[in-house]
Amino acid sequence: MTANVEEHEKHHGVYWITLEDGNQRLATRNLTPGRRVYGERLIRKYNVEYRVWDPYRSKLAASILKGLDSIPIRRGQQVLYLGSASGTTASHVSDIVDQTGHVYCVDFAPRSMRELLDNVCTYRSNVTPILNDARTPEEYSAFVKNADGIYCDVAQPQQAKILADNADLFLREGSWSMLAVKSQSIDVTKRPSEIYRREAKTLERRGFTIKEIKPLEPYEKAHAMIVSLLKKGPRSLQPQT
Repeated sequence: MTANVEEHEKHHGVYWITLEDGNQRLATRNLTPGRRVYGERLIRKYNVEYRVWDPYRSKLAASILKGLDSIPIRRGQQVLYLGSASGTTASHVSDIVDQTGHVYCVDFAPRSMRELLDNVCTYRSNVTPILNDARTPEEYSAFVKNADGIYCDVAQPQQAKILADNADLFLREGSWSMLAVKSQSIDVTKRPSEIYRREAKTLERRGFTIKEIKPLEPYEKAHAMIVSLLKKGPRSLQPQT
């Protein structure tokens, strides 16, 4: 397939693919050429292979298409991914951080972890699977190095608290976080915008500065991405919320 490839104007490690029909798609450079993770298209240009990134299956891709100012993920970073599921988005994060970086994938569902192992970890040495509950970070602290950032996508009632509890153990001042908020997992009786503000306030109380809140419709109903930076040092002695 003939296509034009250009680096994204804002986001490190992300590309625009312009197809023959003129449609544009997001993509990342494939760390494992020839292999798909979730049936995505593979595009080869000048002996480099790219994976088309589906925003209806990845909240990170959706947030980019919704105009997120900047994703903080960079080549060479250590990323703690909470709620990795079968690895759709985690595999694109793996592409972005490249072989010099690493992605620690935490999920409590055995079936999702098996799919992550079979489709991602077997072929990508920069992805480590961790079968555990993101609510208990002390149980996997021995397996995770200090992280440069946390990407959190968990369907739990206290999503911001889970992220912040992990940050207490793994992040240092100036580190980033991305929280994919699922409002209906928190409170179906409240408006999504109210839930987003509430989760953002929790992060602020735990030492984060909110950089951006981006609703993800129409790609994901009642979801938003919250990007924040840790502005304080260790927060383990601060009141838990």
